[in-house]
Amino acid sequence: MNKRIFVKKRSGFDVATKELLHHLRIHFNLRVRSIDVYVIYDVFDIDKDAFEYAQKHIFTEVMVDEVFENIELDNRSFIAYEPIPGQYDQRADSALSCLRLYQPNTKARITSGTLVVFDSVLEEDTLEKIQKYFVNPIESVKKDLTVLHYDQNVEVTPLKEYTPFLLLNEAELDNFLKNEHLAMSLEDLKMIQEYFRLEKRIPTETELKVLDTYWSDHCRHTTFQTILDSITFTTDHFKEELEKAFQLYISLKNQTSSKEKPITLMDMATINARYLRSKGQLQDVEISDEINACSVYVDVDHNGIDEKWLVMFKNETHNHPTEIEPFGGASTCIGGAIRDPLSGRSYVYQAARISGCGNVLEKIEQTLPFKLPQSIISKKATQGYSSYGNQIGLATSFVKEIYHDSYVAKHLELGAVVGAVKAEYVKRLKPISGDVVILLGGKTGRDGIGGATGSSKQHTEQSLVKSASEVQKGNAVEQRKLQRFMRNPKATILIKKCNDFGAGGVSVAIAELADGLLIDLDSIKVKYAGLNAVELAISESQERMAVVVSSKDAETFITLANEENLDAYIVAKVIEEPRLIMLKNQQEVVNLSREFINTNGYQQKVKVEVATIGKSNPFTPIELTKTNILTMLSDLNVCNQKGLVEHFDSTIGSSTVLMPYGGKHQATKTQASVSKIPMLDGKTSTCTILTYGFNPKISEYSTYLMSQYAILDSIAKTIAVGGNLKSIHFSFQEYFRRLTTPSKWGLVVETLLGAIKVLDFFSKAAIGGKDSMSGTYQHLDVVSTFVSFACSNAKIDTIISPEFKRVGNYISIIKPNINSDGLPDLASYRTNFQLVESLIASKVIKSAYVVEDGGIASALFHMSFGNGFTFELNTKEELLSLLPGCFVVESEEIIDDAILIGRVSDDVYRINEIELTKHEVLNHFNKPLKMLYPLHVLPTYKQVETISYKTDKIFKAKQQYDEVSVLIPVFFGTNCEYDMARAFEEEGAKTTIYVFKNYQEDAIFKSIDEFVTLIEKSQILALAGGFSAGDEPDGSAKFIVNILRNEKVKEAIDAFLAREGLILGICNGFQALIKSGLLPYGKITDLTKDDATLFKNDIHRHVSCIAKTKVSSNNSPWLSMEEVDRIDVIPISHGEGKFVCSEELLHTLIKNGQIAYQYVDDHGQATMDKEHNFNGSMFAIEGIVSSCGQILGKMGHSERYTDGLYKNIVGNKKQSIFKNGVAFFKKENKHE
Repeated sequence: MNKRIFVKKRSGFDVATKELLHHLRIHFNLRVRSIDVYVIYDVFDIDKDAFEYAQKHIFTEVMVDEVFENIELDNRSFIAYEPIPGQYDQRADSALSCLRLYQPNTKARITSGTLVVFDSVLEEDTLEKIQKYFVNPIESVKKDLTVLHYDQNVEVTPLKEYTPFLLLNEAELDNFLKNEHLAMSLEDLKMIQEYFRLEKRIPTETELKVLDTYWSDHCRHTTFQTILDSITFTTDHFKEELEKAFQLYISLKNQTSSKEKPITLMDMATINARYLRSKGQLQDVEISDEINACSVYVDVDHNGIDEKWLVMFKNETHNHPTEIEPFGGASTCIGGAIRDPLSGRSYVYQAARISGCGNVLEKIEQTLPFKLPQSIISKKATQGYSSYGNQIGLATSFVKEIYHDSYVAKHLELGAVVGAVKAEYVKRLKPISGDVVILLGGKTGRDGIGGATGSSKQHTEQSLVKSASEVQKGNAVEQRKLQRFMRNPKATILIKKCNDFGAGGVSVAIAELADGLLIDLDSIKVKYAGLNAVELAISESQERMAVVVSSKDAETFITLANEENLDAYIVAKVIEEPRLIMLKNQQEVVNLSREFINTNGYQQKVKVEVATIGKSNPFTPIELTKTNILTMLSDLNVCNQKGLVEHFDSTIGSSTVLMPYGGKHQATKTQASVSKIPMLDGKTSTCTILTYGFNPKISEYSTYLMSQYAILDSIAKTIAVGGNLKSIHFSFQEYFRRLTTPSKWGLVVETLLGAIKVLDFFSKAAIGGKDSMSGTYQHLDVVSTFVSFACSNAKIDTIISPEFKRVGNYISIIKPNINSDGLPDLASYRTNFQLVESLIASKVIKSAYVVEDGGIASALFHMSFGNGFTFELNTKEELLSLLPGCFVVESEEIIDDAILIGRVSDDVYRINEIELTKHEVLNHFNKPLKMLYPLHVLPTYKQVETISYKTDKIFKAKQQYDEVSVLIPVFFGTNCEYDMARAFEEEGAKTTIYVFKNYQEDAIFKSIDEFVTLIEKSQILALAGGFSAGDEPDGSAKFIVNILRNEKVKEAIDAFLAREGLILGICNGFQALIKSGLLPYGKITDLTKDDATLFKNDIHRHVSCIAKTKVSSNNSPWLSMEEVDRIDVIPISHGEGKFVCSEELLHTLIKNGQIAYQYVDDHGQATMDKEHNFNGSMFAIEGIVSSCGQILGKMGHSERYTDGLYKNIVGNKKQSIFKNGVAFFKKENKHE
């Protein structure tokens, strides 16, 4: 049967609805009292029993949802919409995954949508405006509620035939180019015509689209490969400096293998690396045929012994996709960035995000035609990137949004990631004839078709209409499987060569693997029927990888993939003849010579003019007044962005050395991402540091200075946290307007000359980078953007944090020399870098901050916020002026080679004769973004009791074991299993990580049986955190709960508890325990609307930070050795952590000592204050135990802490729950 239901949140749980109503009232002046928001589920070909189960356990949660079969819409305006056909719908996909757990052989299909109903009839123009707000044609379409039909979309679009192609003249070819919407140039097309004349046949549509994709600027950097035919310097701004820098470039070029090659932007970008390599330097940089990411050999200490590892890092932008569909564009930005080092076989563990927006405070009605509002782009892009990174389990520990009016032309969405792998686990071998290509991961659909060519095109007013297929929704849960798989050395050592399915799909990912390839397009598994050869060849469906293995290893490799719940199958084979051949229905649809493919199309030639920009000098001194100080604090590039940053999980992976915000108040922003190298076993003290540098104000003045200061800034930030210059390697991101004139080309040349100069001075090089030259919309251009990423390694004990440490300490600056025109004295920078590095190593400097926007004053305020200190200054130094690369440092003694400007205080702020209170400073600092990115919701003044429940009971299992076995299941979406395993292993337990498989029907049956068997053999069942099926459909942990409700699993857990087994659930695991009834009742049971649940945080967003919690009870084996009333500082990272239950149940929990942990304030008192009780949990509850005491659930990630982490957070970070759980079963050694 076919059914449609509507689901809405009960009163009290309708947080999202109320927030939406508030938003509509503000931005659209909407005069309505209320709205209702429903999730729509359309279900097809489902039997009655399965539908009733799904309605009760999948589509709804009885505690928070109401379900309806019909909605009364008379005399009410409404908007109904659904994902665009062919786009990934995580809600529907997750619902179907849950249904298959109940009925593995179901043939049902599910689609989802949204219905917004207003309490009255709106005026037509108002409704139309609101509808445009909800329905972005890139991702969604209006839903017809009168139709209940599932479109199989099996009709295959026939391929075009280009019969007269070989006979077309130049004008006709130009028309052909436009009519076919190709991204290539006319010269490219003429080359193709000539090639096929020699081949004596007409090209197929697939061949044209494959070449258009393979040769696109996105895939082949054609702009950077363009020959710079002549370069003239007409500028009167730094002309002599620029000519010297150009001669430096020529000198370096003439000393390398590129001296015979033409001048190109690519040659300029890589010249420093070529030169250093020719001199025998850069020996630590890995060189291979695989160009996945920057790859550096690093000595990593593992349990005190150095091992050779590869550290890989990569930066990537998704500007065009994010501009037109912010959520999907940003999510696939980080997804694509991850897959590059991942395809290099490294485990990606560290990330940074840099974004660029116009004025996010402008009113929606000020938005340009055919553009999305800046506030919506900013917010949805933030949600998209963070959602993907959080689900995949990647710690994003540095986030910065740059505000500049020019990014209205096109958004900047930039991700940078770091991965690592033991060097011996990586093999780089040349594929040979007979090898096979295996496709690994997700299925293929129409999503992403044209993405590579689309990102190479200019953004126009038609982009929102015509680009629907180019931007896709990522499936992070699927990519998490790839992350796990690539961490298995048994698999990685079988891989000869690997490529990820980014831009270009099969036509690039597989086509790049070998010179000769025979690809069977029919073997590619699809999301739905009806894809033709072109679609299969160029679809950019995410979460797929292509690997070359020996044919003898294929079966083993596929088996290893299946064990990770990954689909894997052969799609191609390597052939001797150097041709790319694709088959569809046993017919050749592509047959191209490798020699022709590798021409990369016609190499363009351009003339370059380095001309004057003409913007004002940003280095001009700014008068120091109270008004100017407060104005500076309110600048969007200076003010508080913590409400944005907290969207991103910064602690997953047990590797975060510095939290994004540090100090007692978690209010001093860290300027670098610092993470431990991830270990599956044992310990390390080696960490990696990732920093960025870029300032658009300098760019407007001089792109020559922009690149210099970007590099210097990234070096300074590395050194300021305790890093070292020696180990730094660079990767650059260029983002410019479309290069349509010689002077626009000159902007890029000028930029690269600045970079060449600085890199040469420090004997450094960029070993990677990405470029994007599409930052133009009509007459608007993005500011020339050059972002320097510096990646380095260090020891954790050298790392320091930037917040002021103690009242009375000295504040000094270590200032570089910059002339009045803004030219840096590089020698002074080198001296300062050496000095600060030395003073940090000798423990003289206690904290350091690198000056950015707002000058020295901004740095001082940022340093003061963390611990609630102030400062007192007496100085004649320019405090508000631009001074990139200047260090502000704190010390206990006066530093001879620094300029003393003041001391740390705890009273008012005193700057010479100017006084400012903490209140007025924080008010100006917090105000600008508090509406768009609030830090907290309105405070709740209700007081709650601080619980202290103590028992003298001794908890010890009747059955003791020499070795305690812990079972950690990995469900679809689990991502904290490694952290959980390490926490138990540190206490002497043996852990088994078991992957529950649902990639095909029989795998579900098998997994249920295997899971039951493992439960029977274990003493502890630990449910790790994550995003069960992406926290869908519309609620957390539903996938896990439906596994727990399986009759075999339910019986196994009942028996497990009967023999004193212990269960732990953290975050997503806690949610599963609550929603199955295991908490608080100790058994899996059907629930009612009065039962406990964990719901969306009051602030209605993900929150990642450090929470203060109090041990409230010791009435459980898990809590037996906990010190009741002790205060801990524990990382939290969740979107649904608000504990809610009936007053009656709450009274029972208090009475029985089942409240294990509470959120507390600075005084150790349980609180409803949202500054401490971040999710608004009832009675400040962070964790509870079951009535039997054997089950503990908590939101805080106690498992994530290990030695050396969160160095900018003070307090007890290690809880003993893992030790207690193991001790409950562990035989006591009587000889100890």
